[in-house]
Amino acid sequence: MKRYLTSIFIALSGIIILIGVMSDIYWGGVAAWGLAIICLLTAAYYTKYIPNEKKRKKSK
Repeated sequence: MKRYLTSIFIALSGIIILIGVMSDIYWGGVAAWGLAIICLLTAAYYTKYIPNEKKRKKSK
């Protein structure tokens, strides 16, 4: 499950940005971009769980 969290957080950040830009709330865009940056940083953290095909081929 951890290997899919990167793509989930990237998609979630895009959805958050769209909602923040489309909403007419005061400071809504700033809050949306802040949450999107947090989601992207979390996605970058979970990239270490994506399997590496090069290492797998060398070990065989």
